[in-house]
Amino acid sequence: MGIVVQKYGGTSVADKERIFRAARRAVSEYEKGNKVVVVVSAQGDTTDQLIEKAKEINENPSKREMDMLLSTGEQISIALMAMAIEKLGYPVISLTGWQAGIKTDSNHTNARIKEIDTERLQRELDKRNIVVVAGFQGINKYDDITTLGRGGSDTTAVALAAALKADKCEIYTDVDGVYTADPRIVPNASKLKEISYDEMLELATLGAKVLHNRSVELAKKYNIPIVVRSSFNDNEGTVVKEVSSVEKLLVSGVACDKDIARVAVIGVENVPGKAFQIFSLLAKENINVDIILQSIGREKTKDISFTVSKSNLKQTLDVLTKNLHVIGAKDITYADNVAKVSIVGAGMVNNPGVAAMMFEALYDAGINIEMISTSEIKISVLIDEKDAEKAVRAIHDKFKLHLLNSNGK
Repeated sequence: MGIVVQKYGGTSVADKERIFRAARRAVSEYEKGNKVVVVVSAQGDTTDQLIEKAKEINENPSKREMDMLLSTGEQISIALMAMAIEKLGYPVISLTGWQAGIKTDSNHTNARIKEIDTERLQRELDKRNIVVVAGFQGINKYDDITTLGRGGSDTTAVALAAALKADKCEIYTDVDGVYTADPRIVPNASKLKEISYDEMLELATLGAKVLHNRSVELAKKYNIPIVVRSSFNDNEGTVVKEVSSVEKLLVSGVACDKDIARVAVIGVENVPGKAFQIFSLLAKENINVDIILQSIGREKTKDISFTVSKSNLKQTLDVLTKNLHVIGAKDITYADNVAKVSIVGAGMVNNPGVAAMMFEALYDAGINIEMISTSEIKISVLIDEKDAEKAVRAIHDKFKLHLLNSNGK
């Protein structure tokens, strides 16, 4: 008898029929003699609707109150899921994040899990209850409700699997697994049989919406294999684990992120410490910076460009504008009509021609590159947002990723 953690996303619990489908899957594991923990997200578009409600009242509400509001979406889901399992005739209990012992830091709307006190969970599992836990939320040291950021229910599921030393962690979603690109953009995208933690982490961070990047970090840290599969059919999913195939793929996937903005600090004095000054100001505000590009100094000045998420753009501009005299820059400009397109593959490290192939694909499609960022297993480019989907398709075709199906990886 083992412990199984199952997570169901918003589309998987969007209505009565889907809730019962998920409930039957949970019951099926329970019938095999396993202890079952079910983590659920808010139904369908509930979170977006709650954000709209907040805007009707206050365009700039405090992050604490946003957490108080957004956490209610999952509370509805856990109660309905528990009622469905109850209706099927099985013992069940629903728990909010704090009832399940999920303790986080105090970074409201994007909190990180610090520890999980499993005492209550173990007690309920020992009573042979199926335990339904609210994803995406926890509690800080001040007993305030916190949320873990968009996609945070994945992180809840993996963290619970780690804390309970679960035998498996299944992430049920509206797609069959992890694909070489978003099938809505690239209809002939291939489903991967397996993918390494590192590749999945890059894809998740770069805009692939299948898994929350922090959930992959946790899975890698505690070596918990994740199975990503559809809640609408019984197809085999994609296994995310430590090492994928011995023969590493040149490119495993193409990701696209439109939630991005480019900021340029113009005419910074070309002396040591200026980059530190700029980025330490942003770090103090918990603003994540991604691609950074610094021009070669000319006339004793240089320009520093970087990308942030669109949600952090206003705050970034406010902080930099307020400190313009400290930084000693002439101007700050920005563009929010950009997108980041990336390729990821563990096989890149030994193949020097990958970047050239990617750039050739973009050149052939008539797409201009604004910024470039590389690491051992990824290459990202910043382009005009209107070209994003065309770029993904061009790159996917160039690397013939649609043919991966033939060997299933």
